[in-house]
Amino acid sequence: MKMYCSVVVLALAVHAEAWMTNKPAVRVTPTVLNMGKGDDFTVGVLGDLHMDPRKMEDYETGRDHWKEVFSHSRGNTAVVSLGDLGESKSVRPEETSELFAGTTACHELASEYLRSLEQPYEVVWGNHDLEGIDEFETDEENLAMALEKHGKPTPQFMRQIADKTLLVGLSSTLFRSAKYTSHEVTIDAEQMAWFTNVLEEHPSEDGWKIFMFTHAPPNGSGLRVLQENHVVNGCCWLNHSDDKACRKFIELVREHRCIKAWFSGHFHLGQDYQDSITFPTMDPALGPYPNRGSCVFVQNSVMRKGTSRDGRQQSRLIRGSKEGFEICTVDHADGGKIRLDATITYTDTNHEIGVYAHPDEEKDADQYFKVYQPSAGDEHHGPDAGYVPYNQEGSILVNEEVTKESKAWWYLSCGRVVGMLNGMLIEYDSSTLAPLGLVVGADELVGKRIAVIDSGLDTECEITDDVGMEGADCVAFDGREQAIVLVDEEDGGITVVQPNEDGSYWRKIVRNKIHRMKEVRREKAAKAFAKDFFGKDDTDIKSSWGPYMSTSGTAKKTGVPGVTTKVN
Repeated sequence: MKMYCSVVVLALAVHAEAWMTNKPAVRVTPTVLNMGKGDDFTVGVLGDLHMDPRKMEDYETGRDHWKEVFSHSRGNTAVVSLGDLGESKSVRPEETSELFAGTTACHELASEYLRSLEQPYEVVWGNHDLEGIDEFETDEENLAMALEKHGKPTPQFMRQIADKTLLVGLSSTLFRSAKYTSHEVTIDAEQMAWFTNVLEEHPSEDGWKIFMFTHAPPNGSGLRVLQENHVVNGCCWLNHSDDKACRKFIELVREHRCIKAWFSGHFHLGQDYQDSITFPTMDPALGPYPNRGSCVFVQNSVMRKGTSRDGRQQSRLIRGSKEGFEICTVDHADGGKIRLDATITYTDTNHEIGVYAHPDEEKDADQYFKVYQPSAGDEHHGPDAGYVPYNQEGSILVNEEVTKESKAWWYLSCGRVVGMLNGMLIEYDSSTLAPLGLVVGADELVGKRIAVIDSGLDTECEITDDVGMEGADCVAFDGREQAIVLVDEEDGGITVVQPNEDGSYWRKIVRNKIHRMKEVRREKAAKAFAKDFFGKDDTDIKSSWGPYMSTSGTAKKTGVPGVTTKVN
């Protein structure tokens, strides 16, 4: 099967009110209308650029590679950038501590670079693209500047690249106003309404094919993720901290089979792993049905070496035709060499067959980046070896002390899923079994055993006479309530792992970056005050606030020293 594809996305005028009224808005000019005819297309997909004006060599090399690719492309062409355009550090540290990401200078540099590819381009915003916190007071002001610099009318886009073939992108629009970590990629309600309308007006039954682009992937994509960073901090998936909003994307994928592929970045991981591409179906002999609609999910690497977590410097190339499409790698560390990664062939409007073009090409340290994800099986396959069933008494007891190598998972009676990995207790999504976040850190869990027990309320609830707690045992009683307990056999202690108020278990520990930066400034002010007051530099500065333990932006510990963990 011959396939040709090139994609570059132009920022062209469209009425802003079309977004506000949730009507799908296609950026149309005579040039773009001509691009939308025919079946062949080529799209270049760029991962997190994190541009630094002091380190432009890799970007210049990457531009040369892309110009060579497009010089040989056939059909309509476009480029899509997946966001995180600037370096999240000061690029003038001797002059200022201002972060470069999200500033006017950042977006001007990125816009100049993307236009220099000499192809029409589109861009979606990532978690760093509204980080111009010293320059702009609000997310709205920062967003307006970014849109203006790239000639974009709205945070989302839709472009017809070939006959009944659309490129659709959604952007993160929160940073300062994020409820939890500012690095969660949040698609707002207005974009979601617009996106749902796009899907409803372009059904697969009419032959429509949609290629999606977001900075982070949806929950349920099955892509390789980073537990030590994005999972524990609650910024792994789109709309990660909101259960319902987070799950909405995979529900739309399952419902609307017009979605043929979904490209994302965010993790800074390479494209050599097979789980950097996941197919909507698989041979039953190889495993259970993945339930991903008609969509292929695709992870994008990065262009600059200094931003890569595994040493890869790669971009994605889509080559499409009437029969299907190819997903390729452009290797910027190997002279722009193009490697075929997967071929997807349409069998009808609702189904396709995907074939990997090569096995994993892993380096020795790459398993560090692979996170275990439970598998519940299907009618042809049982759960994986990590699944722990209930015993005859209706409880669970992990008989061995937890170590960093322990792997196990189980369902709670409420339908939620928890399990162990790398010495941590993790909550998983009940539908997709994708990791959601940290419940108990290794500092608190390693060396203990875990039990899941009933609360003693199987058939009836009790009335207490304790003042202020009358009838408390009956509150929200639904017939079976459980407790997760940590058993410390060394000192005979028991720790009850309480759920959050919404019933979830994973801890939303990392807060909004603006709040944390203000707290750090207060501590610095206190240190300066202490130096004047005590006349010395080594005063021990402590903070006291709510349930939080530090100003760190990375969630690593959940233990309370002297309470749930030992103090040496």
